[in-house]
Amino acid sequence: MGYIESQRAATARYNKKTYDRIEIVVKKGRKAEITAFAQRQNKSVNRLIVDLLDEAMKNEGDA
Repeated sequence: MGYIESQRAATARYNKKTYDRIEIVVKKGRKAEITAFAQRQNKSVNRLIVDLLDEAMKNEGDA
């Protein structure tokens, strides 16, 4: 196994140990719309979703 393959495997092990994954499903065409919105916010789609969820959860107590 070469360096690239071993690094990829190590990264995959780290990610599996460190992160949970959540899959979302959107209607056809929405992915491009969401990606463009995230780019306008200078964020990745993942960062955008996490930030929106964090804000909504923080505001839940304010309601």
